[in-house]
Amino acid sequence: MEEPKTKEIEKANAGKLPNQQELEKELGEYLSKKYGDRVKIISPFVVPQKDEADSKGREPGPEDSGMENFFMMPEEMESYLDGFVVKQDQVKAVLGTKICTHFNRIRFNNQKESESFSGADKKSGVGMIKNNVLMIGPTGVGKTYMIKLIAQKLGVPFVKGDATKFSETGYVGGDVEDLIRDLVYEADENIELAENGIVYIDEIDKISSSRNLIGHDVSRTGVQRALLKPMEETDVDLKVPHDPISQIQAIEHYRRTGKKEKKVVNTKNILFIMSGAFGDLAEIIKKRLQRQGIGFEADVRPTEIPWEILKDVRAQDLVEFGFESEFVGRLPVVVVFDMLNQEDLFEILKNPNNPIIISKRMDFRAYGIDIKFEDDALQQIAALAENEKTGARGLVSAIEKVLIPFETRLPSTEIKRFLVTREVVDNPEQQLSELLEKYNDPDWIDRFEKARSTEVAEIKQYIEERAEYFSRKSGLDMYDQRLELIARLYLRHVTDIDVAIENLGTMYEQVQTETDALRENLDVKILFDDSAVDEIIRQAVDSGQNVRNLTFQLAKRLEYGLRLVKDRVGKEDFIIDRKALTDMEAFISDLMKKAYHSEDACVNEKREEEP
Repeated sequence: MEEPKTKEIEKANAGKLPNQQELEKELGEYLSKKYGDRVKIISPFVVPQKDEADSKGREPGPEDSGMENFFMMPEEMESYLDGFVVKQDQVKAVLGTKICTHFNRIRFNNQKESESFSGADKKSGVGMIKNNVLMIGPTGVGKTYMIKLIAQKLGVPFVKGDATKFSETGYVGGDVEDLIRDLVYEADENIELAENGIVYIDEIDKISSSRNLIGHDVSRTGVQRALLKPMEETDVDLKVPHDPISQIQAIEHYRRTGKKEKKVVNTKNILFIMSGAFGDLAEIIKKRLQRQGIGFEADVRPTEIPWEILKDVRAQDLVEFGFESEFVGRLPVVVVFDMLNQEDLFEILKNPNNPIIISKRMDFRAYGIDIKFEDDALQQIAALAENEKTGARGLVSAIEKVLIPFETRLPSTEIKRFLVTREVVDNPEQQLSELLEKYNDPDWIDRFEKARSTEVAEIKQYIEERAEYFSRKSGLDMYDQRLELIARLYLRHVTDIDVAIENLGTMYEQVQTETDALRENLDVKILFDDSAVDEIIRQAVDSGQNVRNLTFQLAKRLEYGLRLVKDRVGKEDFIIDRKALTDMEAFISDLMKKAYHSEDACVNEKREEEP
């Protein structure tokens, strides 16, 4: 009678999933029958979880801010910027110093607070002045580019906003606090990391109050005042009424927990950087200098270059320009960029790290076309860009105007080499017709190869001039063969020099890791010296192979010959140099000859010792 009943119960429960207690009971009975009392199931303890936000409304992120490991020196940042930005020496020095100081001070304060005997909630530095920056410069001199480089080097979240798109209330444009919320998004919702980020606001001169207006320009001064608290220190709520997504998240959190969620970001350590062209500021400074220099001390500097006058800017000039004095007071660091002339624009194009040429190389490489530039062509492009009076931005439009016909036509042909010459810049259409006819002409190919050799030589020279910085950064020695290898990586992967050196360092470590594994698995112990490692990387770059796989293949090819030497003379450890990889037969042959000579020498010594 019991058996049918049992089958009915099993049938009824066939589609039902067991809960935790039922599973534990069934598993416990099974284990008890098989192992007796030696094996038991112990349920894990369930520990009540803390609320997602702490008492101050901050949600713990997946990782800390990383500031405790920040030790970058100003000179290192300046050297880094030197590799990417032409001219602007004073700006690079000031920005490198003040921004590094800002983040080193964060680290110092965090360390001091963690060591405080008064408790973790004890805060210091009330009234401390933050190194917020105001950058003044015409369009196209590299203001945004430089800040992006700095944020990338520091590894901190970075957001850019346009001052003209913000309003005090957020009804017309965006709320200034939206920038802080965007910073959290850029930090992958890691609030602690976002609290050490950089907010960059461009066209800040557009929110100065109009000097021709009677009374206050409410909309513009309102934006300035809305920025005051975030620029110093305030808590910004991440949940706002005009953000439907955040409201839905808040409702869902309340439904699950029964508690209101409050997330805030503190702006104490967020660095604010403002920039603008400030076109009319030169006249204000000029009038002030003339008023101050009445009489024998009158300023007699030429005023044909009004931009140079901006380097004498004072806080009172910015206030007269239309900024609130409290707003100016929160921007203690002011830097003025230099204008760019034709020679500066040419130097930008010659810099191996400039994104303009790198972008064009990527455009043509997408079609399998290798593009090179002669210096005369770059000089002419720089001249065309200078006429546009838009700084480095003019370079982009000038180079696009020249190369568009070639970018349209060449991908449909068999042409895989394209040299941009002065003639190409002066008359693109005619040169395109000639190129389609003579692309296999030996003289044309020789001219292209000469440009390639010149480019490699210039890249090597560029690295050599900064060898100390690159060696310190990568931990690798910079000698001629390695410079050649970096140039190959740079040209092969269409990247900047810093990334090429980082790639070299990664590949170097991969070879070392594979070598360590091979020493455990091969019958002989091998060690690649630096010349051999460079050769492995060179072959990997040229062939497109994985460097670890190539290391393994080369070692296996050497193993048989090295084993013969080992069996002959008992030698187990071998140092492999570049010659061993480029001519393995000769390398093994030399080792065997040395082994035989060594054996013969031992036999002769024994004969001489016999009576």
